[in-house]
Amino acid sequence: MSRPQPDATLITPQVLRNWRLPEPTGGKEARGSILVVGGSTETLGAVLLAAEAALRSGAGKLQVVVPSKVAPHVSISLPEALVRGVPSTEAGAICASAAELVLDLAEKASAVLVGPGMADEKETRGFVEALLPHLECPVALDALGLAAVTADPGCLHHLGGRVVLTPNPTELAISLHVEQEEVGADPAGAARRLAVQAHAVVGLGGATSWMAAPDGRLWEDESGGAGLGVSGSGDVRAGVTAGLLARGAGPEQAAVWASYLHGRAGERLAATVGRLGFLARELPPEIPRVIAEVDL
Repeated sequence: MSRPQPDATLITPQVLRNWRLPEPTGGKEARGSILVVGGSTETLGAVLLAAEAALRSGAGKLQVVVPSKVAPHVSISLPEALVRGVPSTEAGAICASAAELVLDLAEKASAVLVGPGMADEKETRGFVEALLPHLECPVALDALGLAAVTADPGCLHHLGGRVVLTPNPTELAISLHVEQEEVGADPAGAARRLAVQAHAVVGLGGATSWMAAPDGRLWEDESGGAGLGVSGSGDVRAGVTAGLLARGAGPEQAAVWASYLHGRAGERLAATVGRLGFLARELPPEIPRVIAEVDL
């Protein structure tokens, strides 16, 4: 059993109403540009889920980087996006050397998400390590995108806290170099440890989600349900987080709102489809409805 956290703020609709998301005016540029880097030949769906979720969260302009061999498929599946294909390994993973080919997009983006669906730990780590020094905008790292943080939490310090990490419990354990049982015994404490080490907000998914800030603040989210334990669900949550960053939310706000939006979207699907059996691809269309629900 995880330890109680009396200092955590329980996320409720009222908490969110008192912490409203930025409401940009004007065209797509005013709503922020999101760059999503991810995918491989075997896990292309992850980047598609994250990219759609970013737009559904309110980002205005979508740019996606994937391996060249699958770029045409992404262009068809995401007609809203600028899609750039980059070199990949023989196994279909984005090459570390491809980082220099996306600097023009990354440097102009309002937020950057790296990780969904990426394969090959060594190449992904090299890609992130090469990209990070050039970034000044908010960054979200998910899944294998956390490999650089596992190797050196200090790689994010130059961003001054403008970072959200979205690990699942297994990924958090790897990042902290501890056994998964240790994270399971105290998930909130583990999230706080990584937040302090990396100078980043940590949004830890699970039956109960925990959002930890580097200054020690902690939020607890009990929305969702067993149905969210399905392939692709975490990719959607990462995309929501990044989309909120792009539209102007701060790291803590993006992580907290993303957790609730993701969880509540699952609850809505559980009511209409069934407690189990809904798909991750059904979550993004629910996101604008949940935002509207909170805004009531």
